[in-house]
Amino acid sequence: MRLLLVEDDEMIGETIVETMHQTGYAIDWARDARQAELSLLHDLYDLVMLDLGLPKGDGLEVLDLYRRRGGNTPIIILTARDAVQSRIDGLDAGADDYLVKPFDLDELSARIRALLRRRIGQANPVYTHGDLALNPITHEATLEGRPLSLVPREFSLLQILIEAPARVYTRSELEEKLYGWGEEVGSNAIQVHIHSLRRKLGAERIETVRGVGYRLQRLA
Repeated sequence: MRLLLVEDDEMIGETIVETMHQTGYAIDWARDARQAELSLLHDLYDLVMLDLGLPKGDGLEVLDLYRRRGGNTPIIILTARDAVQSRIDGLDAGADDYLVKPFDLDELSARIRALLRRRIGQANPVYTHGDLALNPITHEATLEGRPLSLVPREFSLLQILIEAPARVYTRSELEEKLYGWGEEVGSNAIQVHIHSLRRKLGAERIETVRGVGYRLQRLA
């Protein structure tokens, strides 16, 4: 999952970005309204966290413009504006959720999971592929009923593959989904993650489509 954070407070932004990385999300960070508008032009994101009090514009204006252009990505407003009317204005402008600062990071993570579940239309999305299962809500994966020990990036990679097991992903597509702006990506980073997953799943479970990329093993 790729997230966008729109936040001008460095301390809050750094804390959220670190938390999302630890959870396994790729996240980009826009620090003003103009950068947010540019980031939202191509609908690359699965979810947006949006502050309202921003340099170079107001968050509500960013939200309104995005919705009027037809953008449908879930958006959580993160703001110190706690008046009832501010909540009403935010939700009426097209926000899916509204969280007042200061907030608990565990609550933010839970709200993100809830909106992502709603977006894909599943109340409890457990993805299965043969005897492989992955639950993005509990962050657990099993093989033949036995728990798999996966680091966050491995878990995220496996989630990408199991959500669309017939699709072949190129290396650049996987890099885009797994890494945010400014993250250093080694030339063989995806190959390293694939190799690590193969060691844990079995080499045959992730196929290399020569000259294209990777997908999960086709089931008989």
